[in-house]
Amino acid sequence: MAKTSVHFILKGKSDYKDLAPIFRDILMGTLETADQVPEEEEFTMILNLNLDDLEQNRKPEGYLRKARVRIVFPMDRKEFFVQSYSPKNVDLARIKADISDILDKAGIKYDCTEDDDIKFDLKD
Repeated sequence: MAKTSVHFILKGKSDYKDLAPIFRDILMGTLETADQVPEEEEFTMILNLNLDDLEQNRKPEGYLRKARVRIVFPMDRKEFFVQSYSPKNVDLARIKADISDILDKAGIKYDCTEDDDIKFDLKD
């Protein structure tokens, strides 16, 4: 079975605010690899919406448009993942390598995992 998601779990003192300076590169690189870069106006809106939250050290919205990939920030831990809805058309290995390189250069501590079956903890 092909990978459907790649997860980046922030660890140690790394936090959302540390993603702010590099989020544009993460977002643009992911969307370029998936061949789904939106028009400049829409991209700027999505970027600014996420940067506002990241700069204030809050969980951002991510990129949740109906498309080949989504960037999701789950509620239960400081993590983001790229989920592919079309693994045959999206090179998740390249996305993983590109984002890992960006995070490494920024000095952000993280663990990276891959998951074929995303499970969400539903809390009562």
